[in-house]
Amino acid sequence: MITEKGSTMGNILWFEEVGMADLAQVGGKNASLGEMVSNLAGAGVLVPRGFATTADAYRAFLEAEGLDERIRAAASAIDVDDVAQLTRVGAEIRAWIEQHPLPADIEADIRSAYARLVENDPDPETVSWAVRSSATAEDLPDASFAGQQETFLNISGIENILDAIRRVFSSLYNDRAIAYRVHNGFDHHDVALSAGCSGWCGPTSARAG
Repeated sequence: MITEKGSTMGNILWFEEVGMADLAQVGGKNASLGEMVSNLAGAGVLVPRGFATTADAYRAFLEAEGLDERIRAAASAIDVDDVAQLTRVGAEIRAWIEQHPLPADIEADIRSAYARLVENDPDPETVSWAVRSSATAEDLPDASFAGQQETFLNISGIENILDAIRRVFSSLYNDRAIAYRVHNGFDHHDVALSAGCSGWCGPTSARAG
C-alpha cells in the first residue's frame, strides 16, 4: 500500500524513506541509495529518484499459491556438486518465479509508484530505468552475497519493469547463489530480495587507466 506521503512498510518504500536501519526490508544496495538521497541531495548531488519493493513484498509474492513451498522442496533436494542437476533445477525454480503473477496489491503499488515517477514526463514509455537487486544478506562478517543476483538496465515501460522485477526475484535462485548458500550453511528462505527501480542514464564515454 502507498500512502499520500509515502508508503507503509508493506510493498513499496521510496528511497528518501529508507536508510541503513532498513536493511532487513530493502537490502544493502537500496538502503545505501536511500542514505545518498538523504545526505547528498541537499548538497546538490544528483541521485536517481526511485523506489524499492520490500522484503515483505518478496515473501508475500512467493507465498502466493504455495510457490515458496514448491521452491523449498526443489531446492532442498539439490546436490550442488552435481552441476547438471543444479543447472536443471535452478532453471526450473527461476522459471516458476518468472511465470508467477504478482499478487494484485503488490502489482498495484508498483504501478502506482511508477506512475508517480513518470507523472511529469511527456513520453514516459521512452524513459529508461534500472531495476536492481538488493539482497537482505549482502555483506556479513562471515559471508558476502554481493554481486550474486541480477540487475537490469535500460528498461522502459511499466510492463517491462514488472517483468524485470520478477527476474530480479528469480535471480536469488541462480546456480551460483544456490551453491554459495549451501556451501556456507545458509537456508535459502533466510535471504530475501528487494528490487530497486531508479532512473538510468546510459554512458556516453568511458576509459580505463
